[in-house]
This record gives sequence, C-alpha cells and structure tokens, in this order.
Amino acid sequence: MKLIRFGERGREKPGILLNDQTRLDASGFGRDYDEAFFASGGVGALDEWLIKNAASAPRVHSSVRWGPPIGRPSKIVCIGLNYRDHAAETNAKIPEEPVVFLKATSALAGPNDAVVIPRDAEKLDWEVELAVIISKRASYVAKEDVLEFVAGYALHNDYSERDFQIHRGGQWTKGKSADTFAPLGPFLATRDEIPNAGSLGMWLKVNGEMRQKSTTANMIFDVPTIVSYVSQFMTLLPGDVVSTGTPGGVAMGMKTPAYLKPGDIVELGIDGLGSARQKAAAWQR
Repeated sequence: MKLIRFGERGREKPGILLNDQTRLDASGFGRDYDEAFFASGGVGALDEWLIKNAASAPRVHSSVRWGPPIGRPSKIVCIGLNYRDHAAETNAKIPEEPVVFLKATSALAGPNDAVVIPRDAEKLDWEVELAVIISKRASYVAKEDVLEFVAGYALHNDYSERDFQIHRGGQWTKGKSADTFAPLGPFLATRDEIPNAGSLGMWLKVNGEMRQKSTTANMIFDVPTIVSYVSQFMTLLPGDVVSTGTPGGVAMGMKTPAYLKPGDIVELGIDGLGSARQKAAAWQR
C-alpha cells in the first residue's frame, strides 16, 4: 500500500495512491498518519478499510498539492557519510560507526514544495536519501528484528546549508533544519511494497543534469544496522523517520561547488518510491 497526504500545508488529509496512480481520499478512515496511527496498527486497519471502500472513496484531483506522507513525527534522525564515495568527495574519514544527527521536524515539507534558501545562506546543497518510517516503539532492537519495527519507506531530500553545517560551530543540525529542508514522499510505501531496501536505484538531477546516481546497495551501514544502532541511543517512536545517508555527487564535492540558486530545479527518485521535484526559492520575510 502507498500512503499519501494531500491538501494545503498544515491542513493535509490522508489518502492512498493506487497502482494506476489514482489518488484516493481516505478521510473516511478517520485518522491521520501520525504516531498514534502507526502505534495502533493503523496500516493493517487502513488496508481493511481500503478493501471495503476503494470503489466509493472520493478521488483527489491531480492539481491538489502533495503533502508529506506522514504527519509531523517526534523526530527525524539522519545518518551522515554512509556511502564511501560521498565520504571521499567531502574528504571525510570512512566512519567506523554510523554518524548520527537530528533534523528539526519543522523542516518537513511536501515532495514538490519549493525549497527555501535561508536568510544569509549561500551554500544550499542536495542529498537524495532512503528514509525509513518506524512502525512501533523501538529501543535496543537487535539487527535481525529490525524489519518488525519498519512501517515502510519514502524518498527524502536531506537539504543542507553547508556553511551553517560546517563553519558555524560544526553542529550539523544547524545546517540541516531550515524550513522546507526535509521534503518527504510523494508516498510512504509499506514494507511489503519494498521487499529489499538494500538494492534500490537512486538518482538526483539539478536543472536536468544528473548529479547523483547510485544504489542503496552501496551503503556502508544497511537499514537493519542503522535502525538497531540508533535504537541503542534513543527510543524511536511510531512514525519517526530515519534517513540513511546520501551517495556521492553533492555540490560540496565538486572541484568548483555549484550550490543551488533561486530558480534551480532539483528532481530526484528511488526505485519503488516515486520521484519528487523542488524549485529553489529565495527567502522572504
């Protein structure tokens, strides 16, 4: 099943994307895709609702905005330097353990919303990533049990302002958390839709030019390792997002970095998780 949310920012409604790309309004199900939904087995209940209501549920017009496929989670946990080519292009040492940082949940955005360049920012960068959505409370989870705690997966662009990230005290969260810096979706694919998250092709283009092209098979630490590791240091709650790192091809890794400017178009996708498109826009008061 593919879970979507649609409508005005902050007033999104739950929906379902069918295999023929029809968007169904699932408001009749009566629940948003938030922590309580995942914690109470909402995915299974939604599947049962769909069987009974697919034919009669309202259709969502193609002009209606795509929202992030989940409500605001308790946290967005990100993994840095999880592809060898990305570590190499940024002159970073290959990590011996996953590099963990947090991204503010207020950065969450729809998959096709504009990405806003923050005030006084000059080094906005892109990062196509596989995001994992947690299904139930996870603490000290063994690697072999991780999939029991995964609700599904989504496409994520982990936008980064490199000057804020690197030169403002070396605290990554500051460079990762501006509004619109976490476009998620277009949908959440439940775990049964993605039987092997370890071999998904991924790509990103800027103004039509391919910048990143890789596969999740090139991760240093795979999904079970990452989720198990993070759960040793914090409790992951239902609906939390764990983003698993980006491959090489970011602006920071270029000999002459070409950071995003207003009007630039970023397109990205992951096999089985759809594609997204964001236009860079200048900050306005």
